[in-house]
Amino acid sequence: MALVTDLIDHLDDLLSPAAFDDYAPSGLQVPGPDEVSTVATGVSASAEFFAGARDAGAGLALVHHGLFWAGPPRNLDPAAKRRLQLLFDADMALAAYHLPLDGHQEHGNNALLARALGCESWEPFALHRGAPIGVAARFAGDGIDPATLIARVRSATGREPLAFTDGPERVRSIGVVSGSAADHLEDAIAAGLDAFLTGEPAERVMARSREAAIHFLAAGHYATETFGVRRLGELLARRFGVRHVFVDVPNPI
Repeated sequence: MALVTDLIDHLDDLLSPAAFDDYAPSGLQVPGPDEVSTVATGVSASAEFFAGARDAGAGLALVHHGLFWAGPPRNLDPAAKRRLQLLFDADMALAAYHLPLDGHQEHGNNALLARALGCESWEPFALHRGAPIGVAARFAGDGIDPATLIARVRSATGREPLAFTDGPERVRSIGVVSGSAADHLEDAIAAGLDAFLTGEPAERVMARSREAAIHFLAAGHYATETFGVRRLGELLARRFGVRHVFVDVPNPI
């Protein structure tokens, strides 16, 4: 068993959420038990995820997309009631880390994606309100060809990426910003990178990437954001001796 406060304090120290002007509050969003033996991780705080976490015996649900977002308070609808009821009935706490989990240069979605693609190094990239949320990564030697890049993205995410391959014959550098980050294609172009990878595309990126001669790949919002939260669960399991379960709720978007 581990104290939930110890788990959250450790995650706060690791991810430094105060450094990000985020859309959502980081850390504990819904209280639960004081101590837990199982942590369930997942991408988004949905009823299906909560049910899976409950069935796994989790006392703490840890996600990338939490229940609460910026903006004025909103009335709870039946779907929100059901989500909260699942947490309350199971006496399960909820914690969420959004941009801090994208931007972490070791355990974040984008650093882990760059590692999965076989990049040899990376550095902070793509500022959001002054804080970097992605990575600009480099492949070793003379780089890789576009077909190999697509194959590596497919292997890493389990998804066939949407790809516009109008960049150079050898891919030596790539910008990686998971989720819904098509706007950061402009950062990749400005940085002179050979390729850019995100989750969701936008209509304009086909023409923009072709005209700028940069490879553009989109492998799915969900599929590009399983990496960081799963890593957090693994870190908590090693440090605090809790059991970790990743609850997969596949999403084609």
